[in-house]
Amino acid sequence: MENERRWYVVHVYSGYEKKVKANLEMRIQTTGMQEKIFNVMIPEEEGLEYRNGEKKMTTRKVYPGYILVEMIMTDDSWYVVRNTQGVTGFVGSGTKPIPLEPHEVEKIKKLTGPRVGITLYTGKVGDYVRVIDGNFTDFEAKVMEIDNEKGRLKVLIPIFGRDTIVDLGFDQVQQLD
Repeated sequence: MENERRWYVVHVYSGYEKKVKANLEMRIQTTGMQEKIFNVMIPEEEGLEYRNGEKKMTTRKVYPGYILVEMIMTDDSWYVVRNTQGVTGFVGSGTKPIPLEPHEVEKIKKLTGPRVGITLYTGKVGDYVRVIDGNFTDFEAKVMEIDNEKGRLKVLIPIFGRDTIVDLGFDQVQQLD
């Protein structure tokens, strides 16, 4: 187990993940740690997002405030990562970083990258949307449930004076301001 390449989760200032990644990659080069620190990854996913009725390809962080580092854990490599500007610490118990299990790394890698056919919805439960496709086009609806994995919403639409729950895809609605 010692001197083995493993992935570690590093906590960073939220919103500064890209800057910390760039800083860490620069430090790896300047300190000559390429033999111990191999990869720095920001888990992100791509998808279509609807804003003001327009489709846009966007990227969002799967775990805001965290980056993953593949490294051999030694005192030197720990010091380089831990003392990079923007890093607040490793995830683990006390001062001992705990590496991710291989199946956890695979799960994270599957989450990241393009999500073909799946759109992202940036609203929240309780928001109102306008239906732009399907049987209920031009109806306004209240969001009751969001399923990002399937790209679906459960919404309440008033039909004949009664609220009816309807299941719609993210691409069938437009967020209202």
